[in-house]
Formats: sequence, C-alpha cells, structure tokens
Amino acid sequence: MSRDKVVADAADAVADVGRGASLAVGGFGLCGIPGVLIHALLERGAGELRVVSNNCGVDYWGLGLLLRAGLIARMTSSYVGENKEFARQYLQGELEVELVPQGTLAERLRAGGSGIPAFYTPAGAGTVIAEGGLAWRHGADGSPAVASPPRETRVFGGREHLLEEGITTDFALVRAAVGDRHGNLRFDSSARNFNPLAAMAGRITVAEVEELVEPGELGPDDVHLPGIFVQRVVPIGADDPHAEKRIERLTVRTAPAVHEGTG
Repeated sequence: MSRDKVVADAADAVADVGRGASLAVGGFGLCGIPGVLIHALLERGAGELRVVSNNCGVDYWGLGLLLRAGLIARMTSSYVGENKEFARQYLQGELEVELVPQGTLAERLRAGGSGIPAFYTPAGAGTVIAEGGLAWRHGADGSPAVASPPRETRVFGGREHLLEEGITTDFALVRAAVGDRHGNLRFDSSARNFNPLAAMAGRITVAEVEELVEPGELGPDDVHLPGIFVQRVVPIGADDPHAEKRIERLTVRTAPAVHEGTG
C-alpha cells in the first residue's frame, strides 16, 4: 500500500460506502463537521446508513441533509435538540435512535478504536438506561417497537457501574485543519471535539483537510491524530460551498442604550 493517502476528491473517497454501512462522523453541533464528505454521501445516495455522531446536524446542514433525504436508518447520539426533522422521524417510527450520555459516547468511540471491547462506567447507573426499555424505535401506535436492553451492572468501590460496549464502524468521516499525505492530522481548537475519537473508531477513516502539507511539515507535537488511524485524505478548498463553517445558533450581545447626557 502506498503511504500517500491522498485521493482525487470526496466522491472517490466515499465511493465504496454502501447501503447499510455504519459511519462514525466527527463534529460537535456544526463545529468541525466533514461537510464536503457529507455532501458527497448525499450525492451518492446510499441509504439505510447507521450513523454514530454526537448530534445529527441541523435541519438543512450537516448530517441533517442525509436525514432529510431519508438516507439514515439509525443514529447513535448524545444530543439531538436542534433538528425538527430528526424529532419527527423518531416520533413517527421512521428513525431508530440510541441516546448515549456524551462522555460515554466519547469513551465508547475511543475504546473501540483502541481495541477495548467494553468498559464499566457509573454514568446512567440507577436510571432507565440501566433498566432498559427506552424506545429506540417507535411503532405505529407510539409504543416502543425496538427498546433498549437492560445493562449488565457491577459494583466497584461501593458504587454501581454499567457495562458499555466500545464502538467500531465500517467508515469514519472527519475534518481536520491540516493533514499530510501520510494521514497525520491537526485539528483547530474546538473542532478537535469528537473528530479524533470518530477517526479511531472507523475501519476506513476518511479525512477532509483544509490544508494539505508534505510529510515532515507537521511537527510531532502538532499531530493530534497519527496517520495509522487514517486511510484516505481529501484536500478541500476554502471556496467549496460545502466546506462552509456555519454557526449553529447565533447569539449576540445587545449594546446597552446610551442615555442623553451620558458619555
């Protein structure tokens, strides 16, 4: 295998993502999402995708585009509150959803990528997560058609813990600020979020990079994810409309009123 992992374009990079594939997708809200690769999947049209990502984008951007097109069959996420179409599909039984505490989701991805099949965590102990019965998919009458199973528990240090399984997926899609031809990646600030963890979990990891450099240009301390976890690198242009960095919820401070006679 060539050590040069750069592929021609995003379409080539996802050409073998087939119907029913599982995907780990980086990003947090709209920060650090692999928008170019997501759009390439939208154009490819492979359906019944099983996606693991912190959230599912918003109604008209990010993973929300795949959801609206009916290409996602199952989501494993920790937060889904910014997407009305997500709520509609879930409540009407069109989408299967596994909700996972955020820290647990991060560790499940890291564990899967590290070859750890399962681990114990106190998160969710004593709740319905431990008991099972959460509706992963609703039936036509609103009752759970597919429900979460009860979790195996064990006590450590006098505290109950749940057994959680590591996550591995067929593919992972991530976005990095800088990458070299060997797949070493550097992420920008908060865009680091779930990207390294998602990349570790994928058997085939595709990284879209804003800047492509030659091997050796990234210093060892600048590598946030080593190339051993990355199989394909896609350079993207700043002028690509699908690479746009949108704000999920814009909040600005209102300037205080200036009263007459004050400076």
